[in-house]
Amino acid sequence: MELADEIVIDAPMDQVYAALNDPDVLRQCIPGCEELIQHSDTELEAKVVLKVGPVKARFTGNVQLDKTGAPDAFSLTGQGNGGAAGHAKGGADVTLTADGAQTILKYQAKADIGGKLAQLGSRLIQSTSKKLAAKFFASFAEVVGDQDLG
Repeated sequence: MELADEIVIDAPMDQVYAALNDPDVLRQCIPGCEELIQHSDTELEAKVVLKVGPVKARFTGNVQLDKTGAPDAFSLTGQGNGGAAGHAKGGADVTLTADGAQTILKYQAKADIGGKLAQLGSRLIQSTSKKLAAKFFASFAEVVGDQDLG
């Protein structure tokens, strides 16, 4: 499964990049996130509860960040386990482009899903993934746009 989108965030690029690296901001924005622990500058651990169709599962996973292109671009890879519900692994490439006082964030993500979740059908998985991504970026844009620089 692949997802790609672009969102305009009403904040300067350095602020957007800092927020993407702030576990407190991410915790607020990730749908169903119960816990987000930063183990190092490039390693995060997450606990997320998701409902996909009739299946509700608590996922525990790890995320690795690759910041070699930062702050203009970076990528992340991760994998999660939802017990009997299944498992997921994937990654995303994110690019940030300054546009005056705003920032254009583009992402391309890929995910592979196994277990009960994979049996739900690709259309349901795809539409749920799009909704979750849209929810994350809408929350992220709101949180970052509301931050006071003073």
